[in-house]
Amino acid sequence: MCLGSLINAGVPIKALRQELAKIPITGYRLSLKKVKRAGIAAYKIDVARQPRVESRNLKFKKWRDIERIIHRSSLSDDIKQSGLKIFKRLFEAEAEVHGESFDNVHLHELGGVDCIIDIFGTVISLDMLGIEMVYSSPINTGSGFIKTDSGILPVPAPATSRILRNVPVYSKAVKSELTTPTGAAIIRELAGGFGGIPYMNIEKIGIGAGNRDFGNWPNVLRVFIGSSFSSPFGKGGTAGFSDEIITVIETDIDDMNPQIFEYVMERLFKAGALDTYLTPIIMKKGRPALKLTVLCHRERKEDFIKVIFEETSTIGLRFYETERKTLRREIKTMDTELGKVRIKYSRYDDKILKATPEYEDCRKIAKRLKMPLIEVMKKIK
Repeated sequence: MCLGSLINAGVPIKALRQELAKIPITGYRLSLKKVKRAGIAAYKIDVARQPRVESRNLKFKKWRDIERIIHRSSLSDDIKQSGLKIFKRLFEAEAEVHGESFDNVHLHELGGVDCIIDIFGTVISLDMLGIEMVYSSPINTGSGFIKTDSGILPVPAPATSRILRNVPVYSKAVKSELTTPTGAAIIRELAGGFGGIPYMNIEKIGIGAGNRDFGNWPNVLRVFIGSSFSSPFGKGGTAGFSDEIITVIETDIDDMNPQIFEYVMERLFKAGALDTYLTPIIMKKGRPALKLTVLCHRERKEDFIKVIFEETSTIGLRFYETERKTLRREIKTMDTELGKVRIKYSRYDDKILKATPEYEDCRKIAKRLKMPLIEVMKKIK
């Protein structure tokens, strides 16, 4: 369903086949057809196994098999790492469910080749479309029971439920498995947030079909592709500015070694915080303290709250949404008399209002030339 929706949204299937051919596996064929689910047109992708192919080409069931075959591929390093992270999450869930070690567990209900194509096909497709961030709605797991090699199991399947821990889920509409372990692992690893559709200008829509047609309920996955939307609060965006809604998270801390804040802020930035900073404050009874502030996209709020609770001594925090207006920015590498330097340009429409050299580039030049940093920055600017 992921592949079908992304191909429907614009990924050329010929180009996808060429990329997937970089993985040294045989014995499958990727087919595409147009179908309807509850009257809605959608793309259906099937991974068909070809007959009379050596069985060893189809038995990629353990982590070491998957890891070896992907490292042997000619895919880009980013694609390899993204796909292997999804597989790792899948194997970790299977190991927990079956009480086996990570290295010994195998994909009990899943075909190895099918999983490779589903997972890496999705990662490759997102890369082809230039997707920078993925958001997901709460996930409908379905309900009822499914027949497996281990017997009759409830929906969601045990591996699926473990993968979807700390993810908003619900069960509605039909008695059938609507989210498989593979699908859960893909969404859980790739999604930067869960909730309603973020503020965006929708440019493309892709619809991928599941196997079953439930008649009165569309068994499809929809993908909306677009760019960030301007402020929803009625003020709108002024030409040349970028307006958005962000979340501010704050907590006051007076009982923690201040040295720890450096590590906390490093983790927050690596997790994708828009900004994070400390403010000296005075709390009750005259106690000196530091206020930790994090700016983030609203869909990622829970991720940053988790980091703060894990890494600091705080037992409570507050958060609220606010508007942010920024100039449109771009970074270009320029040749200067002191060497190559990245310059950040801030624009209003087509007019450059500010040009600032990147600090780290200036710092490296200052150390290399043994010049005062302030003189380096003046010369470059």
